[in-house]
Amino acid sequence: MKENLHNNESIDNPAIRRIKSFVLRTGRMTPGQQAAYEAFYKKYGLTLSDAQLNFSALFGNDNPVVLEIGFGMGDSLFQMAKANPEVNYIGVEVHTPGVGRLLNLVSDAELSNVRVFEEDAIKVLDQMIPDNGLSGVQIYFPDPWHKRKHHKRRIVQPEFIQHLVTKLGPEGFIHLATDWEHYAYHMLEVVNANPNLRNASEDNSFIPRPDARPLTKFEKRGERKGHGVWDLWFIKK
Repeated sequence: MKENLHNNESIDNPAIRRIKSFVLRTGRMTPGQQAAYEAFYKKYGLTLSDAQLNFSALFGNDNPVVLEIGFGMGDSLFQMAKANPEVNYIGVEVHTPGVGRLLNLVSDAELSNVRVFEEDAIKVLDQMIPDNGLSGVQIYFPDPWHKRKHHKRRIVQPEFIQHLVTKLGPEGFIHLATDWEHYAYHMLEVVNANPNLRNASEDNSFIPRPDARPLTKFEKRGERKGHGVWDLWFIKK
């Protein structure tokens, strides 16, 4: 999932040159992914426009809406949407094969609570997501950019977190997960510092993996190799 990342830019000053926090690797779609992409993007896919989304009109209900940034190949998002039909999910991903695969899964299961952007998450947040509109944001296993000179490319930065806060409704959550310990503590420091969020952890650190976050093949593989995973859960005050 390390290729499924997103742009980061100065929220306060858009004139500053954008710093890429993802490397776009389009990859080759399988025939099934290609067919699903062509057949179902019009049904489940969303495109950028100057008009913000009306969630009630988009989903045909007033259920809570959760945004997932960087859903990779779509396994986790699909499983969560299938298990929680009373929650609407919007996934954002730049990796075309992952988009195609998620569309295939969603169509086969005939889910009505999933919509997809194949787009830069910052653009989606800026142009399409209304302030105070989301019930939650989840970002699982973003690129840690482990070299010190690349740390500025990490998506979890103070300005980005504050941007997410403006999109969350009352008691809205931010759920982060990473398998890089250094990045985990970077995330913890950044998000703990935001005065508009409170840490759901009793000791102001990490939480055990919630049952609601599916254990992916990627994560299981890491566990077999002895890798740790750190989850963070913050709630808007």
